[in-house]
Order: sequence, then C-alpha cells, then structure tokens
Amino acid sequence: MALTREEREQFLAQPHVAAIAIDAGDDRAPLSVPIWYQYEPGGEVWILTGRGSRKQRLIEAAGRFSLLADRVEPTVRYVHVEGPVTRTESGTPEALRELAARYLPAEKVDGYVEFALKDHGESVVIHMQPQHWLSSDLGRL
Repeated sequence: MALTREEREQFLAQPHVAAIAIDAGDDRAPLSVPIWYQYEPGGEVWILTGRGSRKQRLIEAAGRFSLLADRVEPTVRYVHVEGPVTRTESGTPEALRELAARYLPAEKVDGYVEFALKDHGESVVIHMQPQHWLSSDLGRL
C-alpha cells in the first residue's frame, strides 16, 4: 500500500541508512552505494560526501540523484525519492556533526567527527529537491 505524503515524509525523516543511485554514464549501471543523509518533512534531502569523490563528480554530471530508504521491522516499508540538485556547498564541521548525531549514539559523535575531519579530507554538502516519490508499506511478511 502506498504511503500518504505525511507518512512518506515522516519515514524519510527517520535516520535510515539509504542507498543513493546516480547515473554513471554510457555503458555503466548507476552507481548505488549506502549513504547517510538528512531530511526534514517538506524540505530538501542533503548528503555529505568527499570533495572530488566519484559520487560528487557523477552527481554534478547528472544534475540529480535518487535515494532509497527502507526497513524490514515492524513492517516492510520503503521510500524512494528522486530529484534535481539545488545547490552544492562546502562541507563544514557543523554539517558533519549534524549528520553524525543523526546516526550515532551521543557518546560516539565527538570521536567520529574528530576522526572524519582528519581522515576523510574536504567534503561537500549536496542538496536535492524531492521531485518524484515512490513508497509502500508491504505489511508484515
């Protein structure tokens, strides 16, 4: 059963590890990898990735990407959203902290942020305006 607008937005606002998919060009399947993301109902989806990474280069070339978040408990449910990139900004420690706090226990956030700032190099925040939605709750299987 398809989710209502409110249900799908609330589901996407939860901290699921999503799969991002990006057109990878001629003779290649789309790049599809797991990723952390941020979303608030009615707003844009944003991701943080390495500056100059393959993800960033492919998103720049395609001008859009899709995101799929799912779960299997208590019911099988998913939300897929796709849309155009609205802007790309330099990553900041604040954006990294916000994303880390969404996914990690509070006591792990500072250590992760410190590690990521030293180890991962420069990052970018890429914003996407949800344009097309596909969602379903398949119930208890």
